[in-house]
Amino acid sequence: MTLLFVALGAAVGAPLRYALALLFDGLWPGGTIAVNWLGSFLLGWFVGLGLDGGTLALLGTGFCGGLTTYSAFAVQTHERGVRLGTAIAVLTIVPALGLCWLGFWLGQA
Repeated sequence: MTLLFVALGAAVGAPLRYALALLFDGLWPGGTIAVNWLGSFLLGWFVGLGLDGGTLALLGTGFCGGLTTYSAFAVQTHERGVRLGTAIAVLTIVPALGLCWLGFWLGQA
């Protein structure tokens, strides 16, 4: 059953990621950054809420896992070279960690 929850969540998250990338990625990968920030916040929030295993599989592993993307982040960072790639990496990872913490904190409140 957990596998089905993960698949259903990913079936919503992955197309949303793709749509946001189409809308906002260009010279600057705004869509990729946005989905990674949003997914980090939501995952922190879901964990902070203390969701049960099935719900966390659906929303956390499935939806957030389908929504966020390491592969596109890695490729886009590499393609832009050392200086711009490093800026993209820092502007993705640091806020994503902060947003995950904020989501977790809000979920526990």
